[in-house]
This record gives sequence, C-alpha cells and structure tokens, in this order.
Amino acid sequence: MRLFFYLLPLLTFLVCPGCREKQAPITDRSESTGNSLQSQDLFRDVTQESGLDFTHYNGMTGELYLPELMGSGTVLFDYDNDGDLDVYLIQGRLMGESTTLEDSIYPPKATPRDQLFRNDLEIDSNGQSKVTFVDVTDACGIEATGYGMGAAVTDFNHDGWLDLYVTNWGKNQLWKNNGDGTFSDVTTVAGVESPQWGTSAAFVDINRDGWDDLFITNYITFGYDTHRPCYLPNGALGYCGPKSGVPEPDRLLLNKQDGTFEDISAVSGIASKPEAGLGVLVRDFNNDSWPDIYVANDAGHNQLWINQQDHTFIDEALIRGCACNRDGLAEGSMGVDAADIDGDGDEDLVMGHWAEETNTVYRNLGDGYFEDATDQFRLGDPSVGFTAFGTAWFDYDNDGWLDLFMANGATNFVEARQRLGDKYPLQERNQLFRNLSGRSFEDLTEVAGVLTEPVEVTRGASFGDIDNDGDTDILISNNSGPARLYLNNVGQNQHWVGVTLKSASLKSPVVQCRVELQIHDGQNIVRTPRTDGSYLSVNDPRVIFGLGEDSSQVTLTVRWSDGTIESYRSAIDQYITLVQGEGEQAE
Repeated sequence: MRLFFYLLPLLTFLVCPGCREKQAPITDRSESTGNSLQSQDLFRDVTQESGLDFTHYNGMTGELYLPELMGSGTVLFDYDNDGDLDVYLIQGRLMGESTTLEDSIYPPKATPRDQLFRNDLEIDSNGQSKVTFVDVTDACGIEATGYGMGAAVTDFNHDGWLDLYVTNWGKNQLWKNNGDGTFSDVTTVAGVESPQWGTSAAFVDINRDGWDDLFITNYITFGYDTHRPCYLPNGALGYCGPKSGVPEPDRLLLNKQDGTFEDISAVSGIASKPEAGLGVLVRDFNNDSWPDIYVANDAGHNQLWINQQDHTFIDEALIRGCACNRDGLAEGSMGVDAADIDGDGDEDLVMGHWAEETNTVYRNLGDGYFEDATDQFRLGDPSVGFTAFGTAWFDYDNDGWLDLFMANGATNFVEARQRLGDKYPLQERNQLFRNLSGRSFEDLTEVAGVLTEPVEVTRGASFGDIDNDGDTDILISNNSGPARLYLNNVGQNQHWVGVTLKSASLKSPVVQCRVELQIHDGQNIVRTPRTDGSYLSVNDPRVIFGLGEDSSQVTLTVRWSDGTIESYRSAIDQYITLVQGEGEQAE
C-alpha cells in the first residue's frame, strides 16, 4: 500500500499527461536560432583586466595521486556587505610525503594557499560597471593551506556577516567573519573539523529553527600508504577511480545556536549509506515546506534524503526515480543543479557525468517524483566524450527560460593530448546549451564565443551577477590552471528583476524559499534562491527573473521556509529586497 501511494503521482502523469498543463512561455523560442549568434560573443573574459590573478596548483609529481585530479571549487559571496560579490578561490598543495616544491611538474611561484579577492565595483553616471578585484588574502587573516576542495557560505552565528566553510582532503575549516575585513579560524571551537575527504558542502536549516545546519559530502578513503597504480583499458598507467577506496559517510552537523555544532550524522540516518559523494543541493522536493537534500555520488546511486521533520532523513531516490538513469545504472555524478526548466512549476535535476556516459536530466513529474528525460531535452548525445563537473541552470539571455552551462575536464588522459606531449592531458571545452521554450535544448558550444573556446581542465563553476547589471556571469576554476571570469554581454539587453530575500530578524540573505513571479497576462516563473549546487562551489544568493521584452510591473509571491506565503508588487530592471512580514498575505 505504501509503494502504491508513492507511485500514484507517477501513474497519474502516465495515464493522464494532460492533467499537468504547462504555463504559456514568456518567449516562445522552440525553433533553433543559433545561427544568428555565430558572430557574437555572449560573454567576455575579464579575468586579467579585473585583477583576478589566481592559478590553481594540484601538486602533481607524476605519482598520479587521486586528490590532484578532483579540485577545486569557486566561491561568490559578499563578505564585506557592500552590495557586490567578492571571490574566494580554493587552492591545492604539494602531493607526497617526502616531496618538495622542486619535485612538482608545474611548480608554483609561491607557497600555495586559498585567496580572497575583494570586488571594488564602480558604476558610472551612465550605469556602466567596472569590476576591479583586490587580493586581500594577507589582510583578511585566512590561512588556508590544506589541500582544498569546496566551500559553503552562511551567517552561522547570526552576527550579520557571511562566514566561510572550506572542505579539504584532510581537515576542513570554518572561518568566522569578524565584520572588519578579517576572519578567524573557529573550526575546533565550533566542532566542525570533519577529517574525512570533504568535497561539496551546504548549509541547510533542517529543523526550521532559523539557524543553518551543515551538510558535508565526503568522497572516499585515500592515503599515501594505500595508493596503488591503476591502469586504463589500453594498458596505460592512469588515475584511479572512485572504486579504488572505501566510500566515506556524509556528515550532518546541527547548529546549537551558541557557535557550536552537534554531529547527528548517525542518528539522522545520513551516515547509513556511504557513497563517493561529490555534489550536493538543498530543495523542498516534496512540497511539504521542509528542506530535503540531494547528493550526487560518483559511480554509486545518487541519494534524495527526504526530511522527516524530526531531525531524521530517509533516502527515497530509488522510489522517486532519481537514483540512477533509465537503464538502472549508477553513473559518475559530479556537479548537480535543480531548477524549473520546462515551466511547469517544479524543479528538474541535471548532473554532469563521465565522458563514456551522458549527462543526465531528471524531469520532475510533481512532488519530487522524477523520470530520466535526457533524450527528450536533447542533452545526452552532445555530452558524450565530455566529463562534466560545475554546472547550473541559468538564464543567460534573460528571456525567461533557463539555459545550461557545463564545465568540462577529463579524468582519463586524452590520447590526442598525450601525443602532443602534454604533461596533464585532460583538457576539454566547456559547453553552453540554450533552452528552447522548455521543450528541448540547442547546443551553442560552437557559436558561444570566448566562453566555450578555451580547452582546459575545468572543475568548479559559480554563477552570479558580479557587475550588478541584471544578468548572470560565470566564474570558473581550472585544475592546474587559471581561474577565469566571464561577464555576460547579452542578458542586460532584455528586461529583468532581481530578488534578495531577507527575514525581519536576520541581516543576511535568505535562500531555499520558493519565489513565483506573475506578469501581466498571468504567466508564471518559479525560482529558488540558492548558494549551493554546481561542483564544490558557491553561487550568488540573489535570483534573477528574465522577462524578455515584457516591461510591465510584476507580482512576486514568496513561500517562506515556515510555510507562510506573501505577495509583493515591483517595478522591473532593478534589484529589490523582499522582507518577510512586509508583504501582503496570500494563499
């Protein structure tokens, strides 16, 4: 009987597909228009001119240690509360117990460490933005010299300043923002060391008490003493995969509201199914106003932890259709995101996979039941031959439909690159796909310009409006290569409205609340502000609604995390802050 109850929404959809009518699109672009973009650069690379000088160092010496293959993430967050996004970039370090910097294949110019860049954004009288980054690593007090992987951001102690949690192969670190441009290491005091191989992390208020708890995704056991050579199918020596070690259980830490956390990994159920975790995101998938947690696992079944509202979770990924692909196969999942790509009001999943698999799209059938719709959206075949890490559904041209970016970099040596004598032959191009009115996607990789031209080993990717002009920009990290910042050239040409959510009692942005926008003819767009998702990275907490050519006033309805619903009216082409308790009560 319980199984029938879970399957009922799926059976209803299959028997009566018309029972789920879609909203009319803001702009119908179901026909391909890619040819009109061939001469355009949709983005421009401003890395050098903005002063963002960072090169990732993976510490490789030729021993092919697995951690050097995996990092690292990128972070966008407003650490100084001045209204623009700053950048934190995560570094690796030397691999090997008795090696020195001189043993590195690509030796660094200085001792590797994470770096913090302050955004000194200037906007002139004509509304033109100039992005300038200043390296404030020395001044901020952050001494992060571990083998870095990912990060998560929140105001964990409610002092009005965003704090930073960094995951490592080794001891993780929690950096408390002091509010004066400096940070303090409170890892031990807070009880969040987590010495496993941490990858992605997310802050999530699991019990709706207003204080963010911490979910940490862990990978596998790895040590120099357990490292063994691994071989590719052609007999050549290569990097080992996720099956070369024992999966580590993920961890859930409960915020005790006094600056410390309590480990409830076991009692919550989270630690009961260890897998090689790489990506994580938080959403209310079953529409009960409680946050759930989706974990993308490498070569293992993905997990959808449904919140039981009592500090416990049950993994329902298998019964809900998002544990493995339509053939029943677990895939090498890395990056992950969820958003409404087809305009039906619920959030669909995407995750990046290994080159010999396809990336996978799980279409939400309602209340968190999914089907593998990769082929329907034409996103399978173009992904074969690419290994995808950082990713996001985002509306690059602000026409109201969410597009897709995939950050790619191989994990097995690319033979063509080896023949050229490359010492780290894992380079691949990144990809951009355009949403055709929620029906399918068009591959723009060949015509997108500088965004997809470089051939590098890309891992982390963060998405946000770095120059505050109303469209989404992209920050990427390259493994053993430079970080790159791409500013959007086209999104600001259409109408938009940007939204920040705030509670009446907290100064920091509120995320994971459903926001629905209605325009004059009754059309709806649904978005969820978030900082999580992608791969090892942190995103802009603001949400941008692309409106296309529509210039009318809009109505925004927010379903807050406590279940209350309020509506707000707003003009467009601006950022607005919606405060809980200041809107009109809605049903």
